[in-house]
Amino acid sequence: MADGKYTQKHAKSGLQTKLPSLETFPNQFPNYEITISYPEFTSICPKTGLPDFGTLHVKYMPNQKCLELKALKLYMMAYRNLGIFYENVVNRMLQDLVKACEPQWMVVKGVFNARGGMLGIAETKYGKVPTPFSFPSELK
Repeated sequence: MADGKYTQKHAKSGLQTKLPSLETFPNQFPNYEITISYPEFTSICPKTGLPDFGTLHVKYMPNQKCLELKALKLYMMAYRNLGIFYENVVNRMLQDLVKACEPQWMVVKGVFNARGGMLGIAETKYGKVPTPFSFPSELK
C-alpha cells in the first residue's frame, strides 16, 4: 500500500470473474437447516497481492434444491487465485449460492485470519433468517 489509495478497480476486483458452476440436487425433506464450514479458504487481496486466509461458513434452509458439496468445494477453491476483498467474498458468494439453490434463507459468514493484528469477520444474509440466529459454537 505504498500510495495508500484504493481505487474502484480494487473495490470491484473479482466480482465479475467467472467461477466454477454450482450444482444442486432435489431436496427431499422440509424445514431443516444445513451448515457447511470450509476452514481452508484463501483468496488474494487485490491491492497488496497478499493472501487472505479464513474459514467460510454457510447455513441455509433449503427449499426445492440443496447445494452439492463437491461442486461447492471447487467453487470455493477457485477463489484461491482471485483478487477480491474478503468483504466482497461473502457478498458475492451469497449471491451465487442463492441463485443456484434458491433457499428459504441463507447466511454466509467469513472469519478471516488476523493480518496486521486485526481479525476480520464479514457476514451477509438472504431471506427471513430465524431470530435469534447463530452458527453452532464449534463453527465460530
